[in-house]
Amino acid sequence: MKTTIKSYKIGICFLSAAFFLNACTKNFGELNTNPNLVTSPDVKFLFTYAADRLPASTTEWIWESLEQLMRYTQQVSASPYELSGNVNTRYRAYYADILPNLIEIRHQIDQKEDKDRYQKMRALTYIVGVYYGIRVTDLNGSIPYSEAMLARYQDKFDPVFDPQQQLFTLWLSELDNAIQVLSDMNMADQENYGNADIYYQGDWIKWVKLANTLKLRIAVRLEHQDEEATRRIFREVMQDATGPIDSDEGQLQYMNPTQAFLGADVDYRSRRFASRQMVTFMKSAADPRIRIYFDQNDLVGAFRDTLSKYNAQLPTFIDPADPLIMYQGGPADWTTDQNVAQWMGNPFQVSQYSRYFLISPVNRLFLSPKLNGATGNALHVLVTYAETCFYIAEGIQKGYGAGIDTKGSAADWYNKGIASSIRTMNKVAQEAGSTTAFAGDGEAEIQAYQQHPQIALGSANDLERIYIQQYLAFFRLPNEAYVLCRRTGYPVAGSSYYPMESFNEPIPRRFGINDPGEVNRANWETAYQEQGFTLRAVDAQTLSQERVWYDKNAPTFGNGNQ
Repeated sequence: MKTTIKSYKIGICFLSAAFFLNACTKNFGELNTNPNLVTSPDVKFLFTYAADRLPASTTEWIWESLEQLMRYTQQVSASPYELSGNVNTRYRAYYADILPNLIEIRHQIDQKEDKDRYQKMRALTYIVGVYYGIRVTDLNGSIPYSEAMLARYQDKFDPVFDPQQQLFTLWLSELDNAIQVLSDMNMADQENYGNADIYYQGDWIKWVKLANTLKLRIAVRLEHQDEEATRRIFREVMQDATGPIDSDEGQLQYMNPTQAFLGADVDYRSRRFASRQMVTFMKSAADPRIRIYFDQNDLVGAFRDTLSKYNAQLPTFIDPADPLIMYQGGPADWTTDQNVAQWMGNPFQVSQYSRYFLISPVNRLFLSPKLNGATGNALHVLVTYAETCFYIAEGIQKGYGAGIDTKGSAADWYNKGIASSIRTMNKVAQEAGSTTAFAGDGEAEIQAYQQHPQIALGSANDLERIYIQQYLAFFRLPNEAYVLCRRTGYPVAGSSYYPMESFNEPIPRRFGINDPGEVNRANWETAYQEQGFTLRAVDAQTLSQERVWYDKNAPTFGNGNQ
């Protein structure tokens, strides 16, 4: 179900100005005594405010996803840019906009005389906090959590940085507790967020399913440090009475029709183009998502007549007989293939009157539905059914489901993931007013793709096929694509199935946290020293050599086990 924000907006705006902006400073403690500030906000407003900030911001999409992560994972081909101070805005958002509100909800509920009636509302705050916390620790390792946001309540302005291993242990416990509370049918007369819950409208069971999928997100991250924990978590989720997300309607998603989202910033500093290897693979397997992810180049219509008239030959990297000639990708690293890279943004001049841009851009409307006055809407899908399915297929393929009811084979879950990804991306494209993959229900296109020899399971490289379908499904979730490539080493350099291209740039395996200042510098320095991180390093070369805890034993990019 898609959800739009209509209610609570005025209250959110008022509270954001009066309550949240000082979340990371000592001034936050002044809220205890300043009569002009809201000290007993409606917990529904607080929840909506935090939930509205879960999608990646425009700043994160531009400076981190399009300029960095999607190039590193070779999902787009684009000009390289330095790692600027605008990278890692997710860290600030967690402590300025999300955690303060979630913790204040708990505080407000704990003060109520009838607090027992609010326990399910309270439980939801932990699921939201864990969801975003995973994203923050993915690129930062140790972060404040157990003592975070205590300035308002205990005058504590120097929270410790919890090690990543402890964070995952704590978050798994919080998810389990939330699942228990939300699943308890004996807790009668519970208050509900209702429409203030912009994702599930207070449907407790859908939140339980999300919590179980988040457990799977944690499980795959733990594999290189604690394979038995990965196995245990996988089995817990598969044996849970409710289970993980099990439908497109259960995805963590909502649509805000007033949000411009990326707008013209989708082209900030440079145009982003299709990745050569992704285009090659999608064309060879007749992937219907190619029409969603990438725009056509200029090789459409009567271009062949024009070429013939002027006796012009296309560059040799283009096959004139290609039925999908309108989709061409660029090299992941422009320095590795100047014969193709020269056409990135430069036209192929046929005559004084005719020229053709040869490389397909990324579909800008798909990412920016209100670009140049367009009227589409951004449907955010933050945790997908496809992701759930591919994690389960991966777990079964690795033997983690031996002896338990996995409710289907690896191939069953794999095919469910493919179908959901295609349907979901088509829905996002429809809402965006963008090119879609199909009309109608898409069943014919989906089945043809699932049965394609290059896609169907039953080959020696089934695990690689599962990974690559995850990779393709994560096109709108750059963080998850990056984590997948980092933890698995796929796509693999030299693979005959889907190879990683040559890439000469250093690829960061973490981002950096700015010096927090005198108040908490000691804890920050201790955390960095314990992780083996270089203080104040912001260059890609250094960051490419330093890993967060769960990444320590993972393969290098492009060096997965075949």
